[in-house]
Amino acid sequence: MYTPISRDEAIYLINAAGSDLIALMARASRLRDAVYGNTVTYSRKVFIPLTNLCRDKCAYCTFAQSPDSPTAKTLTPDEVIAIARAGQKAGCKEALFSLGERPEKAHQLARDHLAALGYATTIEYVAAMCKLVYEETGLIPHANPGAMTLDEMAALRPRTGSMGMMLETTSDRLLRKGNAHFGCPDKVPARRLQTLRDAGKLRIPFTTGILIGIGETAVERVDSLFAIADTHKQYGHIQEVIIQNFRRKLDTRFREQDEPTALDMVRTIAVARLIFGSALSIQAPPNLTPDAYSLYLLAGINDWGGVSPITADHINPEAAWPQIAELAAASADAGFTLRERLTIYPRYLAQPDFVAPPIRQHALKWVDKTGLVIE
Repeated sequence: MYTPISRDEAIYLINAAGSDLIALMARASRLRDAVYGNTVTYSRKVFIPLTNLCRDKCAYCTFAQSPDSPTAKTLTPDEVIAIARAGQKAGCKEALFSLGERPEKAHQLARDHLAALGYATTIEYVAAMCKLVYEETGLIPHANPGAMTLDEMAALRPRTGSMGMMLETTSDRLLRKGNAHFGCPDKVPARRLQTLRDAGKLRIPFTTGILIGIGETAVERVDSLFAIADTHKQYGHIQEVIIQNFRRKLDTRFREQDEPTALDMVRTIAVARLIFGSALSIQAPPNLTPDAYSLYLLAGINDWGGVSPITADHINPEAAWPQIAELAAASADAGFTLRERLTIYPRYLAQPDFVAPPIRQHALKWVDKTGLVIE
Protein backbone atom coordinates (compact mmCIF):
# COMPACT_ATOMS: atom_id res chain seq x y z
CA MET A 1 0.00 0.00 0.00
CA TYR A 2 1.37 3.40 -0.99
CA THR A 3 2.24 5.88 1.76
CA PRO A 4 1.87 9.49 0.56
CA ILE A 5 4.66 11.95 1.12
CA SER A 6 4.43 14.27 4.10
CA ARG A 7 3.51 17.93 3.94
CA ASP A 8 7.09 18.91 4.80
CA GLU A 9 8.50 16.76 2.00
CA ALA A 10 5.95 18.15 -0.44
CA ILE A 11 6.91 21.72 0.47
CA TYR A 12 10.56 20.86 -0.12
CA LEU A 13 9.93 19.08 -3.41
CA ILE A 14 7.64 21.72 -4.92
CA ASN A 15 10.73 23.93 -5.19
CA ALA A 16 12.93 21.15 -6.63
CA ALA A 17 15.52 22.05 -9.26
CA GLY A 18 18.30 20.31 -11.15
CA SER A 19 18.94 16.70 -10.18
CA ASP A 20 16.30 16.90 -7.45
CA LEU A 21 13.67 17.80 -10.05
CA ILE A 22 14.76 14.97 -12.35
CA ALA A 23 14.53 12.53 -9.45
CA LEU A 24 11.11 13.91 -8.48
CA MET A 25 9.76 13.44 -11.99
CA ALA A 26 11.15 9.91 -12.22
CA ARG A 27 9.57 9.01 -8.89
CA ALA A 28 6.20 10.42 -9.97
CA SER A 29 6.36 8.62 -13.33
CA ARG A 30 7.03 5.27 -11.67
CA LEU A 31 3.98 5.73 -9.47
CA ARG A 32 1.81 6.56 -12.47
CA ASP A 33 3.17 3.64 -14.48
CA ALA A 34 2.29 1.19 -11.70
CA VAL A 35 -1.41 1.57 -12.53
CA TYR A 36 -1.68 3.19 -15.96
CA GLY A 37 1.41 1.91 -17.72
CA ASN A 38 1.89 3.73 -21.01
CA THR A 39 -1.80 4.61 -21.46
CA VAL A 40 -2.90 8.24 -21.30
CA THR A 41 -6.58 9.12 -21.62
CA TYR A 42 -8.92 11.91 -22.66
CA SER A 43 -12.68 12.48 -22.89
CA ARG A 44 -14.22 13.55 -26.20
CA LYS A 45 -16.61 16.28 -25.09
CA VAL A 46 -18.83 19.07 -26.27
CA PHE A 47 -18.61 22.26 -24.19
CA ILE A 48 -21.99 23.83 -23.31
CA PRO A 49 -21.54 27.31 -21.74
CA LEU A 50 -25.01 27.52 -20.22
CA THR A 51 -24.66 31.09 -18.96
CA ASN A 52 -21.76 33.52 -18.84
CA LEU A 53 -23.36 35.60 -16.09
CA CYS A 54 -21.77 35.13 -12.67
CA ARG A 55 -21.92 36.74 -9.27
CA ASP A 56 -18.18 36.27 -8.66
CA LYS A 57 -15.51 38.70 -9.88
CA CYS A 58 -12.35 36.62 -10.21
CA ALA A 59 -9.36 38.72 -11.21
CA TYR A 60 -8.34 36.32 -13.97
CA CYS A 61 -11.68 35.36 -15.54
CA THR A 62 -12.64 36.34 -19.09
CA PHE A 63 -15.64 33.99 -19.28
CA ALA A 64 -18.00 35.88 -16.96
CA GLN A 65 -19.69 38.88 -18.57
CA SER A 66 -21.21 41.96 -16.98
CA PRO A 67 -25.03 42.19 -17.29
CA ASP A 68 -24.62 45.36 -19.35
CA SER A 69 -22.39 43.61 -21.88
CA PRO A 70 -23.96 42.76 -25.26
CA THR A 71 -22.32 39.33 -24.96
CA ALA A 72 -24.05 38.45 -21.66
CA LYS A 73 -26.12 35.40 -22.40
CA THR A 74 -28.04 32.40 -21.10
CA LEU A 75 -28.49 29.64 -23.66
CA THR A 76 -32.03 28.56 -24.51
CA PRO A 77 -32.96 24.86 -24.60
CA ASP A 78 -32.92 24.96 -28.40
CA GLU A 79 -29.39 26.36 -28.38
CA VAL A 80 -28.29 23.76 -25.83
CA ILE A 81 -29.67 20.92 -27.94
CA ALA A 82 -28.11 22.31 -31.12
CA ILE A 83 -24.67 22.26 -29.48
CA ALA A 84 -25.25 18.79 -28.04
CA ARG A 85 -26.38 17.37 -31.38
CA ALA A 86 -23.31 18.79 -33.10
CA GLY A 87 -21.22 17.07 -30.45
CA GLN A 88 -23.10 13.82 -30.96
CA LYS A 89 -22.38 13.94 -34.70
CA ALA A 90 -18.68 14.53 -33.94
CA GLY A 91 -18.49 11.40 -31.81
CA CYS A 92 -18.56 13.13 -28.45
CA LYS A 93 -19.81 11.18 -25.45
CA GLU A 94 -19.57 13.88 -22.76
CA ALA A 95 -21.60 17.09 -22.51
CA LEU A 96 -19.70 19.45 -20.22
CA PHE A 97 -21.97 22.09 -18.72
CA SER A 98 -19.91 25.06 -17.56
CA LEU A 99 -21.34 28.32 -16.31
CA GLY A 100 -21.07 31.25 -13.98
CA GLU A 101 -21.87 30.71 -10.31
CA ARG A 102 -25.29 31.73 -8.98
CA PRO A 103 -25.74 34.79 -11.21
CA GLU A 104 -29.37 35.20 -10.12
CA LYS A 105 -28.11 36.15 -6.65
CA ALA A 106 -26.48 39.29 -8.06
CA HIS A 107 -27.99 40.20 -11.42
CA GLN A 108 -31.55 41.08 -12.44
CA LEU A 109 -30.71 40.04 -16.00
CA ALA A 110 -29.99 36.49 -14.82
CA ARG A 111 -33.26 36.40 -12.92
CA ASP A 112 -35.06 37.66 -16.03
CA HIS A 113 -33.42 34.99 -18.18
CA LEU A 114 -34.42 32.25 -15.77
CA ALA A 115 -37.98 33.54 -15.38
CA ALA A 116 -38.43 33.62 -19.16
CA LEU A 117 -37.28 30.00 -19.30
CA GLY A 118 -39.53 28.97 -16.40
CA TYR A 119 -36.92 28.42 -13.68
CA ALA A 120 -36.17 30.04 -10.34
CA THR A 121 -32.49 29.15 -10.00
CA THR A 122 -29.55 28.44 -12.25
CA ILE A 123 -29.04 25.02 -10.68
CA GLU A 124 -32.64 24.06 -11.51
CA TYR A 125 -31.98 25.04 -15.12
CA VAL A 126 -28.72 23.04 -15.19
CA ALA A 127 -30.59 19.96 -13.98
CA ALA A 128 -33.29 20.38 -16.62
CA MET A 129 -30.76 20.83 -19.43
CA CYS A 130 -28.70 17.83 -18.30
CA LYS A 131 -31.87 15.73 -18.48
CA LEU A 132 -32.80 17.15 -21.88
CA VAL A 133 -29.38 16.57 -23.43
CA TYR A 134 -29.17 13.01 -22.13
CA GLU A 135 -32.66 12.10 -23.32
CA GLU A 136 -32.28 13.74 -26.73
CA THR A 137 -28.69 12.80 -27.61
CA GLY A 138 -27.40 10.15 -25.22
CA LEU A 139 -24.42 12.35 -24.32
CA ILE A 140 -23.50 11.87 -20.66
CA PRO A 141 -23.69 15.18 -18.78
CA HIS A 142 -20.85 16.42 -16.60
CA ALA A 143 -22.09 19.38 -14.55
CA ASN A 144 -19.64 22.04 -13.43
CA PRO A 145 -21.73 24.84 -11.88
CA GLY A 146 -19.31 25.66 -9.05
CA ALA A 147 -19.95 25.45 -5.33
CA MET A 148 -23.17 23.58 -4.58
CA THR A 149 -25.17 22.44 -1.60
CA LEU A 150 -25.81 18.80 -0.79
CA ASP A 151 -29.45 19.13 -1.87
CA GLU A 152 -28.46 20.71 -5.18
CA MET A 153 -26.04 17.94 -5.96
CA ALA A 154 -28.59 15.33 -4.94
CA ALA A 155 -30.99 16.84 -7.51
CA LEU A 156 -28.32 16.79 -10.22
CA ARG A 157 -27.00 13.32 -9.45
CA PRO A 158 -29.67 11.28 -11.34
CA ARG A 159 -29.16 13.46 -14.42
CA THR A 160 -25.38 13.38 -14.67
CA GLY A 161 -22.57 10.89 -14.99
CA SER A 162 -20.18 13.01 -13.00
CA MET A 163 -19.77 16.49 -11.57
CA GLY A 164 -16.92 18.85 -10.90
CA MET A 165 -15.73 22.03 -9.26
CA MET A 166 -12.22 23.38 -9.17
CA LEU A 167 -11.16 23.96 -5.58
CA GLU A 168 -8.51 26.32 -7.00
CA THR A 169 -6.95 27.13 -3.63
CA THR A 170 -7.50 26.89 0.10
CA SER A 171 -5.91 30.28 0.66
CA ASP A 172 -8.27 32.70 2.42
CA ARG A 173 -5.61 35.34 1.81
CA LEU A 174 -6.61 35.48 -1.86
CA LEU A 175 -10.06 36.78 -0.84
CA ARG A 176 -8.54 40.08 0.28
CA LYS A 177 -8.76 43.28 -1.75
CA GLY A 178 -6.40 43.28 -4.71
CA ASN A 179 -6.10 39.49 -4.75
CA ALA A 180 -7.49 36.90 -7.14
CA HIS A 181 -10.74 36.11 -5.32
CA PHE A 182 -11.71 39.49 -3.94
CA GLY A 183 -15.44 39.93 -4.51
CA CYS A 184 -16.03 36.19 -4.98
CA PRO A 185 -18.45 34.76 -2.39
CA ASP A 186 -18.37 31.36 -4.08
CA LYS A 187 -14.58 31.11 -3.92
CA VAL A 188 -14.44 31.04 -0.11
CA PRO A 189 -12.31 27.92 0.51
CA ALA A 190 -14.51 26.58 3.31
CA ARG A 191 -17.53 26.72 1.01
CA ARG A 192 -15.75 24.86 -1.78
CA LEU A 193 -14.34 22.25 0.58
CA GLN A 194 -17.86 21.61 1.88
CA THR A 195 -18.97 21.00 -1.70
CA LEU A 196 -16.20 18.40 -2.06
CA ARG A 197 -17.29 16.69 1.15
CA ASP A 198 -20.98 16.72 0.23
CA ALA A 199 -20.17 15.19 -3.16
CA GLY A 200 -18.42 12.43 -1.27
CA LYS A 201 -21.42 11.83 0.97
CA LEU A 202 -23.56 11.42 -2.15
CA ARG A 203 -20.98 9.15 -3.85
CA ILE A 204 -20.66 11.32 -6.93
CA PRO A 205 -17.67 10.73 -9.24
CA PHE A 206 -16.09 14.13 -8.85
CA THR A 207 -13.46 16.25 -10.59
CA THR A 208 -11.57 18.97 -8.78
CA GLY A 209 -8.16 20.59 -8.88
CA ILE A 210 -6.02 23.62 -8.24
CA LEU A 211 -5.28 26.72 -10.31
CA ILE A 212 -1.66 27.75 -10.02
CA GLY A 213 -0.18 31.18 -10.62
CA ILE A 214 -3.02 33.28 -9.15
CA GLY A 215 -0.94 34.67 -6.32
CA GLU A 216 -0.73 31.62 -4.09
CA THR A 217 2.54 30.62 -2.42
CA ALA A 218 4.20 27.25 -2.89
CA VAL A 219 3.09 26.26 0.62
CA GLU A 220 -0.51 27.26 -0.13
CA ARG A 221 -0.35 25.18 -3.29
CA VAL A 222 0.74 22.15 -1.29
CA ASP A 223 -1.93 22.73 1.36
CA SER A 224 -4.61 22.87 -1.34
CA LEU A 225 -3.49 19.49 -2.69
CA PHE A 226 -3.54 17.96 0.79
CA ALA A 227 -7.04 19.33 1.40
CA ILE A 228 -8.23 17.44 -1.69
CA ALA A 229 -6.35 14.31 -0.60
CA ASP A 230 -7.91 14.43 2.87
CA THR A 231 -11.41 14.64 1.39
CA HIS A 232 -10.75 11.78 -1.00
CA LYS A 233 -9.30 9.66 1.79
CA GLN A 234 -12.56 10.06 3.69
CA TYR A 235 -15.00 9.41 0.82
CA GLY A 236 -13.09 7.90 -2.12
CA HIS A 237 -15.05 9.83 -4.74
CA ILE A 238 -12.55 12.15 -6.45
CA GLN A 239 -11.83 10.60 -9.82
CA GLU A 240 -9.37 13.16 -11.11
CA VAL A 241 -7.35 16.15 -9.96
CA ILE A 242 -6.60 18.89 -12.45
CA ILE A 243 -3.39 20.91 -12.20
CA GLN A 244 -4.23 23.99 -14.24
CA ASN A 245 -1.98 26.92 -15.03
CA PHE A 246 -3.24 30.49 -14.94
CA ARG A 247 -3.19 32.21 -18.32
CA ARG A 248 -3.03 36.01 -18.52
CA LYS A 249 -5.88 37.72 -20.40
CA LEU A 250 -5.97 41.37 -21.44
CA ASP A 251 -9.57 42.02 -20.36
CA THR A 252 -9.04 41.01 -16.71
CA ARG A 253 -7.61 42.59 -13.56
CA PHE A 254 -4.73 40.10 -13.75
CA ARG A 255 -3.69 41.21 -17.24
CA GLU A 256 -0.13 41.86 -15.98
CA GLN A 257 0.12 38.90 -13.60
CA ASP A 258 3.07 36.60 -14.29
CA GLU A 259 2.08 33.21 -15.67
CA PRO A 260 3.50 30.08 -14.07
CA THR A 261 6.29 28.46 -16.04
CA ALA A 262 6.26 24.95 -17.47
CA LEU A 263 8.64 23.99 -14.65
CA ASP A 264 6.17 25.34 -12.07
CA MET A 265 3.58 23.04 -13.62
CA VAL A 266 5.93 20.06 -13.71
CA ARG A 267 6.89 20.44 -10.05
CA THR A 268 3.27 20.75 -9.01
CA ILE A 269 2.12 17.78 -11.11
CA ALA A 270 4.88 15.56 -9.76
CA VAL A 271 4.25 16.55 -6.14
CA ALA A 272 0.52 15.98 -6.66
CA ARG A 273 1.29 12.46 -7.92
CA LEU A 274 3.35 11.75 -4.79
CA ILE A 275 0.54 13.06 -2.59
CA PHE A 276 -2.28 11.18 -4.34
CA GLY A 277 -0.41 8.01 -5.23
CA SER A 278 -0.89 5.88 -8.30
CA ALA A 279 -4.64 5.27 -8.41
CA LEU A 280 -6.02 8.80 -8.68
CA SER A 281 -6.00 10.38 -12.13
CA ILE A 282 -3.98 13.57 -12.54
CA GLN A 283 -4.71 15.82 -15.47
CA ALA A 284 -3.23 18.94 -17.06
CA PRO A 285 -5.08 20.85 -19.81
CA PRO A 286 -3.14 20.32 -23.04
CA ASN A 287 -4.27 23.55 -24.70
CA LEU A 288 -2.78 25.82 -22.02
CA THR A 289 0.85 24.79 -22.53
CA PRO A 290 1.00 22.97 -25.89
CA ASP A 291 4.80 22.89 -25.93
CA ALA A 292 4.97 20.96 -22.65
CA TYR A 293 3.19 17.70 -23.54
CA SER A 294 6.23 15.51 -22.94
CA LEU A 295 7.17 17.29 -19.72
CA TYR A 296 3.70 16.78 -18.28
CA LEU A 297 3.78 13.09 -19.10
CA LEU A 298 7.25 12.74 -17.58
CA ALA A 299 5.96 14.48 -14.44
CA GLY A 300 3.23 11.90 -13.85
CA ILE A 301 -0.06 12.87 -15.50
CA ASN A 302 -2.20 10.08 -16.96
CA ASP A 303 -5.02 12.13 -18.49
CA TRP A 304 -5.48 15.13 -20.79
CA GLY A 305 -9.01 15.93 -19.64
CA GLY A 306 -11.92 16.81 -21.88
CA VAL A 307 -10.97 17.73 -25.44
CA SER A 308 -13.60 19.03 -27.82
CA PRO A 309 -13.43 18.46 -31.57
CA ILE A 310 -16.03 21.17 -32.23
CA THR A 311 -16.32 23.75 -29.43
CA ALA A 312 -13.84 26.22 -28.00
CA ASP A 313 -12.47 26.24 -24.46
CA HIS A 314 -14.81 29.02 -23.36
CA ILE A 315 -12.83 29.55 -20.16
CA ASN A 316 -9.59 30.08 -22.12
CA PRO A 317 -10.82 31.16 -25.57
CA GLU A 318 -7.37 32.22 -26.69
CA ALA A 319 -6.11 28.64 -26.33
CA ALA A 320 -7.52 26.31 -28.97
CA TRP A 321 -8.00 22.65 -28.18
CA PRO A 322 -5.45 20.45 -29.90
CA GLN A 323 -6.72 18.16 -32.61
CA ILE A 324 -7.15 14.70 -31.12
CA ALA A 325 -4.81 13.26 -33.78
CA GLU A 326 -2.21 15.83 -32.74
CA LEU A 327 -2.61 14.87 -29.09
CA ALA A 328 -2.28 11.19 -29.98
CA ALA A 329 0.89 11.87 -31.93
CA ALA A 330 2.43 13.96 -29.14
CA SER A 331 1.57 11.25 -26.63
CA ALA A 332 3.08 8.58 -28.90
CA ASP A 333 6.28 10.60 -29.23
CA ALA A 334 6.64 10.36 -25.46
CA GLY A 335 5.93 6.62 -25.48
CA PHE A 336 2.23 6.70 -24.59
CA THR A 337 -0.91 5.38 -26.24
CA LEU A 338 -3.89 7.76 -26.23
CA ARG A 339 -7.22 6.16 -25.31
CA GLU A 340 -10.66 7.69 -25.06
CA ARG A 341 -12.54 7.45 -21.77
CA LEU A 342 -15.98 8.55 -20.66
CA THR A 343 -16.66 11.38 -18.24
CA ILE A 344 -17.10 8.55 -15.72
CA TYR A 345 -13.72 6.97 -15.02
CA PRO A 346 -13.49 3.15 -15.27
CA ARG A 347 -13.14 2.49 -11.55
CA TYR A 348 -16.35 4.42 -10.81
CA LEU A 349 -18.24 2.97 -13.73
CA ALA A 350 -17.42 -0.47 -12.31
CA GLN A 351 -19.18 0.39 -9.03
CA PRO A 352 -22.98 0.41 -9.37
CA ASP A 353 -23.58 2.85 -6.50
CA PHE A 354 -21.63 5.76 -8.03
CA VAL A 355 -23.80 6.45 -11.07
CA ALA A 356 -27.57 6.48 -11.61
CA PRO A 357 -28.51 3.04 -13.04
CA PRO A 358 -29.92 4.21 -16.41
CA ILE A 359 -26.88 6.34 -17.15
CA ARG A 360 -24.52 3.59 -16.00
CA GLN A 361 -26.18 0.98 -18.21
CA HIS A 362 -26.02 3.37 -21.16
CA ALA A 363 -22.34 4.15 -20.48
CA LEU A 364 -21.38 0.48 -20.23
CA LYS A 365 -22.40 -0.02 -23.86
CA TRP A 366 -19.59 2.31 -24.94
CA VAL A 367 -16.69 0.68 -23.09
CA ASP A 368 -14.59 -2.48 -23.20
CA LYS A 369 -13.52 -4.63 -20.24
CA THR A 370 -10.96 -1.98 -19.19
CA GLY A 371 -13.70 0.66 -18.84
CA LEU A 372 -12.28 2.71 -21.72
CA VAL A 373 -14.15 3.47 -24.94
CA ILE A 374 -14.17 0.61 -27.43
CA GLU A 375 -11.69 1.31 -30.21
